[in-house]
Amino acid sequence: MKIKSIEVVKMPELTYSSEAKLKKFNSEMKNAWHSSGPVANPMTRYSRYSAYRPSWMPRWENFGCVVTAEDGSQGFAVGNHGKPVATIISEYLGPLLIGEDCMAIEKIYDMMVRMGSPYGTTGLHSYAVSAIDLALWDLKGKILNLPVYELLGGPSHDDLFCYSTGGDTEWYMELGFKATKLPSKYGPADGLEGLKKNVEFISNNREIVGDNVELMLDCWMSLDIEHAVRLAEELRPIKLKWIEEILPSEDFDAHSELRNRVPWQTLATGEHWYSTVPFQHAASKHLIDIMQPDINWVGGMTPIVKICAIAEAANISVIPHGGGNTVYGQHACYAMPAIPWTECFIASPPGIPIEDAPRLPGQAFPKNGKMIPTDGAGFGLDIDISKLEILS
Repeated sequence: MKIKSIEVVKMPELTYSSEAKLKKFNSEMKNAWHSSGPVANPMTRYSRYSAYRPSWMPRWENFGCVVTAEDGSQGFAVGNHGKPVATIISEYLGPLLIGEDCMAIEKIYDMMVRMGSPYGTTGLHSYAVSAIDLALWDLKGKILNLPVYELLGGPSHDDLFCYSTGGDTEWYMELGFKATKLPSKYGPADGLEGLKKNVEFISNNREIVGDNVELMLDCWMSLDIEHAVRLAEELRPIKLKWIEEILPSEDFDAHSELRNRVPWQTLATGEHWYSTVPFQHAASKHLIDIMQPDINWVGGMTPIVKICAIAEAANISVIPHGGGNTVYGQHACYAMPAIPWTECFIASPPGIPIEDAPRLPGQAFPKNGKMIPTDGAGFGLDIDISKLEILS
């Protein structure tokens, strides 16, 4: 069956459990950990933007990508980074893919990656590839009337072990999570004082969770080798399960040096790696212990499957970035044996249950640190795609 069209559409409305809870959620959002800083990031060295990460981040809104087959069947996926990525889909990739077999996802993925050659296959191009690839998987599941995780071979887990990400640790313990990841608050620009404050912050959180809950740290590309080594040495008694995305993603020599300098520490990264190439390189050198591709950024479900194969061959785990926050990541985590854990970034402030936070209709959410994806056809979203507004 051929592809009839690939269109960019307005995002569907998010769902809440009730109007009253929506109002309560919105009124208390200011109290969530991510509503203010500090959170270390690549711009921490510049005082104008150091206090609050979103102050310099792109404000492009998410959009939807719809692939329609000749028989009228439609697949939907969320696209990130707004107009720049939507333009790549609507003006470049989409028109070139019309008439292709909509079930030939491997071929189409390969075509899309190669189409990025004139300006680079990474970054914004990879976001566009992701949206189309995921929409194709959704379409395939609907045509075959199967959830995507069945297309991938069926469940590899009874349920998903979910860990929380955020700064409201006591709240996450109330929610029943048995593992949690902290944001690193300070970086090299904060000097010795920042280093000490970071250690104090992480030590306090270890006391909160105790010894029977796993604790991790996310540095979000904010450190350099020297600072990272000092921080890892200071944190060694706290027994972090891993330290994540310590260095700028593209600096592979620095990753190699860090691996040599802190051989005792489990290292994780990969959310800002695109396509399978950097994962293959990292695996061949064993630069990291946990690969963290983001399914909406790396190119979609197709490269996730390949990355899992690369990881298994190198005896490395895959834990996708934000895997529990999208139906796409949930299905990948449920199906792939290489993925032992599922990340859930918690946006709801303390006191607002996860089920009351906004999400796409039909999207599963964790309960007591566990989750099972919805079993509807495709990715199981409850969306009337035909009613979504096409964006010009």
